[in-house]
Amino acid sequence: MPQASSPIGVFDSGVGGLSVLRALLAAMPHERFVYLADSANAPYGERGDAFVAARTHAITEYLREQHHIKALVVACNTATAAAIHEVRSSHPELPLVGLEPAIKPALAVTKTGHVGVIGTRGTLTSAKFGKLMASLADQAHFVVQPCDGLAHAIERSVALPVTDQGSPVHATETGALCARYVQAMGSFGTAPGQMDTLVLGCTHYIFVAHELRALVGPGVQFIETGEPVARQTRRLLETAGLQAAPDGAVVTDAPRTRLLTTGPVAMLQAAAERWLGLPADCCETVSVP
Repeated sequence: MPQASSPIGVFDSGVGGLSVLRALLAAMPHERFVYLADSANAPYGERGDAFVAARTHAITEYLREQHHIKALVVACNTATAAAIHEVRSSHPELPLVGLEPAIKPALAVTKTGHVGVIGTRGTLTSAKFGKLMASLADQAHFVVQPCDGLAHAIERSVALPVTDQGSPVHATETGALCARYVQAMGSFGTAPGQMDTLVLGCTHYIFVAHELRALVGPGVQFIETGEPVARQTRRLLETAGLQAAPDGAVVTDAPRTRLLTTGPVAMLQAAAERWLGLPADCCETVSVP
C-alpha cells in the first residue's frame, strides 16, 4: 500500500504536463513526484479515444507497479476526457485528479460575457467537453477553437534556441500557429462583444503565453489549470491521510522529482531545464508497453 512518503504520479502525452508539475511542486514543496511523458505516442489530441484510453490504463498500471505512487494526476485534457472514468473505476482506492478546460473559472472572471477556448481537437470534440459546454451554454458566448498541430510544435520547440521576445510572432512555428488560430476566433479585447478571457485548454499552451499575449492584447485574461489541479491534489491527499510530513521527516534520500519519457530523453531534458530549472540527470527513458 502507498505510504505518505510515496511519490505522486503525474503523466501527459508529452512535455506539456510539466506546466501542471510546476504548479504541483510550488504548492507541495515536501512531496516527491514521478512524471511520465508518453512522448513516443504523442500527441494524444490527434489520436482516437480507444488508443488514448489504452495508454492511460497502461501508464497508470506502470506507475503503480514500478513507482508505488500514492496519487495520480492525469495532466492531459485529452486523456482525462477519454479515460478518467474508467481509470477511477479500475483504481477506486487511488486518489485521482484529471484535467478539463477551465470553463467555470473563466465564467467567474469574464466581464464581456465572451470567452475563447483553445485546445486539442481530441479534447474539444470529446463527449465530456460537450456535456460541460452544454451545461454552461446559457451563461456566456463561447468561441471554441481546435488548434491542430500546436501542442506538437511546442514539443519540438524545446530543442530550439530561446527566441528573442522582441521578434515578430510569426517568426516561429509556434507563433505562426497561434496567430492562425487566434485570428480565426474573432475579436479579443475588453469592449462589449469582444472576448476578454481565453481558456488555455491544453497543458502545453501556457508555454506559448508570450505569443498569445502579443496576439490578443494586454487586457485579455488567460485561464489555465495548473494551480486548481495542485489545490485539488493537496485536498485529496489530506482527506486520505497521505500528505508527506511538512518537516520532511518521511521524505527519503531519493530525488524529489523523477522525469520519465517513452520517447527521446533529450526533449524531456531540454524542457525540464527550460521550464522547471531541473538538471538533465533527473530524466530517463522507460518502456511502457
